Formats: sequence, C-alpha cells, structure tokens
Amino acid sequence: MIRVVVVDDEALVRSGFAMILNAAADIEVVATATGAGALAAVREHRPDIVLLDIRMPDVDGLTVLGRLRTLEAPPTVAMLTTFDADEYVLAALHRGAAGFLLKDTEPEHLAQLVRTLAAGGVVMSPKASRTLLRSLPRAAADDQEAGRVDRLTGRERDVLVLLARGLSNADIGIRLHLSTGTVKDHVSALLTKLRVSGRVQAALLAQRAGLLDAGQDER
Repeated sequence: MIRVVVVDDEALVRSGFAMILNAAADIEVVATATGAGALAAVREHRPDIVLLDIRMPDVDGLTVLGRLRTLEAPPTVAMLTTFDADEYVLAALHRGAAGFLLKDTEPEHLAQLVRTLAAGGVVMSPKASRTLLRSLPRAAADDQEAGRVDRLTGRERDVLVLLARGLSNADIGIRLHLSTGTVKDHVSALLTKLRVSGRVQAALLAQRAGLLDAGQDER
C-alpha cells in the first residue's frame, strides 16, 4: 500500500485528491494538511509520498519542502501547481522535489503518477513538462557538465534519456530489455558520473546537454 499525504491550502483540493487516490486499491491517503500542519502530519503518518502545493498563503511549498528534506527518512515529494510554467517549480526541483503535477491532472492518470513516484520515477504532468523545459534558460551545459555527460556509456545515456522522460526503473527496463536491477545499477552509475544528487537533477542536466531535443527523447 502506497501511503500519501496531500498538502494544500484549499479544502476542496485536499478532499478531491483524497477521494480520487483512495479509490485505487493500492493507494491510501493517510492524512491531508495545510502548509502549517504539513510537517506534523508527515511525522505522525510517515507517508511514502507527499503531494505538496507549491503556493500556499500560510507556509509556502518551498518552505515546507525544505523542512521535509531535513527529516531522517524524508518522503518522496511532488509539487502541485496550477500553472504550466510556474517559476517556483524549477526551484523546487533543484531542492529535491521528485517532480510536479498540475492540479487539473486527469483523475485516471493521478494514481499512476503516484505509483511512478513510489517506484522511484520522475513525475512531470505530460502537458506541463515540455512547457517547463522550454521555459528554462536555453544555455547549454557548461564544459564540465558536458564532459561528465560525454563520459557516460551509450547504455547509461539511453537510461538517462528515459529517466528524464519520467520513466521508473521498471519501465526503463521494459523499454531497454534490461532487468530492473541492472537499470538501478546504471542509474546509480550515471548519477555518480554526473555528480548530481538525484533523478530530477540528472533530468535537468540532460535537458541542458540537449539530450531531450526533438527526436532524441522519442526512441
């Protein structure tokens, strides 16, 4: 069972997400909270996943994310936003968020996105991910970053592209005909070579290096 906490300042959003997710047999919303109550809710219920509103009037999502990241065993956090290209999303990704969802994500997709998060995947709502990537400054990777990308093996580069598209280790394995364990080893190796702390940071570097340009991420 995947345990989820939903954090949003609007009661209707909290109840709506809870109703949708609780309809899935393998997901349980164990608590909902506002920004002010988020840390206490997470400490009490120890969820696997936190869906966190990025803009809240009491305590904003970036502040809550920072507090959650200080926990001994922090949950996986995905940010909730209303905007296709929210300037706060990039800051959240750099601070350790595992992705972001639009609040109007189709109900039939929401549970699967939570499952992807639980499986270690990067989650970006499909209709917003390209908008976000295109909104980033189009500066190329610097020489040091480019050098790290160049040191990846061909297989590690394939894994990086699929990781950056949001696929979980299991889904990458299916696409590349590899075991999940082998994919996990490749992910660990490429994170070390790229000198990044997580999958989202690797995905952002892949974007700067041009690996997600048209045609390269559709293989």
